Amino acid sequence: MHDPISTGEAASDDAALFQTLLSLRAAVIEEAAPLKERFFREDGREDAALENLAHYLALRRHELRPLQRQLMRRGLSSLGRLESRVLPTLDAVLVALAALAGRPAPYPAPDVANFFAGEARLDAASLASLGPEPADRPTRIMVTLPGEAAGAPDFVLELARAGMDVARINCAHDDAEAWRAMAGHVRAAGEAVGRPIAVLMDIAGPKIRTGAVLPMKKGKPEGRLLPGDTLRLVAKGKPHVDETARFSAAVSLPEIVTRLAVGHRVRYDDGKVEAVVESVGEGENGAEAILRILHTRPDGTKLKPEKGINLPDTALGLSPLTAKDDADLATIIECADLIGYSFVSRPEDLDLLDAALDKHGRGARPLGLMAKIERPEAVTNLPDLIARAARRGPFSVMIARGDLAAEIGFERLAEMQEELLWICEAAAVPAIWATQVLEDLVRDGIPSRGEMTDAAMAARAECVMLNKGPAVREAIELLDRLLSRMSDHLDKKTPTLRALKSW
Repeated sequence: MHDPISTGEAASDDAALFQTLLSLRAAVIEEAAPLKERFFREDGREDAALENLAHYLALRRHELRPLQRQLMRRGLSSLGRLESRVLPTLDAVLVALAALAGRPAPYPAPDVANFFAGEARLDAASLASLGPEPADRPTRIMVTLPGEAAGAPDFVLELARAGMDVARINCAHDDAEAWRAMAGHVRAAGEAVGRPIAVLMDIAGPKIRTGAVLPMKKGKPEGRLLPGDTLRLVAKGKPHVDETARFSAAVSLPEIVTRLAVGHRVRYDDGKVEAVVESVGEGENGAEAILRILHTRPDGTKLKPEKGINLPDTALGLSPLTAKDDADLATIIECADLIGYSFVSRPEDLDLLDAALDKHGRGARPLGLMAKIERPEAVTNLPDLIARAARRGPFSVMIARGDLAAEIGFERLAEMQEELLWICEAAAVPAIWATQVLEDLVRDGIPSRGEMTDAAMAARAECVMLNKGPAVREAIELLDRLLSRMSDHLDKKTPTLRALKSW
């Protein structure tokens, strides 16, 4: 199909530019039609947010850079901040170009309500999913509770007073009794500080982790993985080392060993180690794979139990809902405001969860869903996941940057986290910026310069997640101040142009 933007680069006057933009608008309408049909196929009910998403996806298939420069030169919108309002922005620019070209406007200028309707939809979705917006910042702060919080109501109250807006309970750890206690402490803390604090309960999913490891010395891992080392993964039995591999680990899901193939990449502990499969075969206790270590930290990385394994080249064929998750749902329905769903890849995965929730009997309160985007399939299918979720209730997306980086690579993550924010904004879906935010501060009490910049950029999301750690209260307080200051400068991708007073 002819791309109307290609003619825009050569346009030298206002009339030609006007025609270029008019052709672009027509192309967006045409190319969005099959997307809208796909999104609305479920029940035929149209949705303004999904319609805008279809328009955004259609628009972004075009090369817009030449058009951008011509609009900028005329002091008009560069189209760089239209995620939530694709057609209203195109129409507003067409009205201005028509005036410059001395011709009638082809479409009426959008009024204020229609132009900013996408922002209102996102605000409403954020309220439904994450609770009220804090007084001094639009971005909520989510905090992962440690298991010790079950017996420490004062600690939870301290986090609430520091600025926690959402409490995350990781159901991969502890048990139902501890989760009920944590949720109860969060409710009590919310009452004490005079504002509701949402409870997110994150089901574990089929997380692939290391089990027992070797070598061990006095109960602790011995030695560090370095480039060139070999590591044996065993499907059954105890790990064992020999002249072939001086490191060995069992895995939490034994079947994944049999699905590996020579040449597949394996990443360990959020990508701190990268390896490649050199051989797969039968060992003394069954299937095993020998991995060659390619990259580690300069001083190496210890092989520890309960650390994540990512397999970006391997077709896992795993259900995102495990038997443990299914059993945990009864407590989640009882205690949570939101359920975090790991390893979502396809729209059908949402149906699987809904069927399980129906089996357990949904509670009186609507249970929001937070889809964790951590695999390449989830990235590819995100628009269809959003469309399927639109008919089920409050929905949000967690950009799980640790697992996602280990799956697609750190270099690709840098741009992908931006693209995910854009897609979510176009669809009026709240986004959660997660994994390793202020990690050094949470762990050691002192932030790095890089993570301060990362935390500042997180202000473009509707919520930022902090992990547990000794200095988490200090991290909440710092993040609260930082997000408040950033909200004076930036609203999503739009600079707000607060007066500068440093010069």
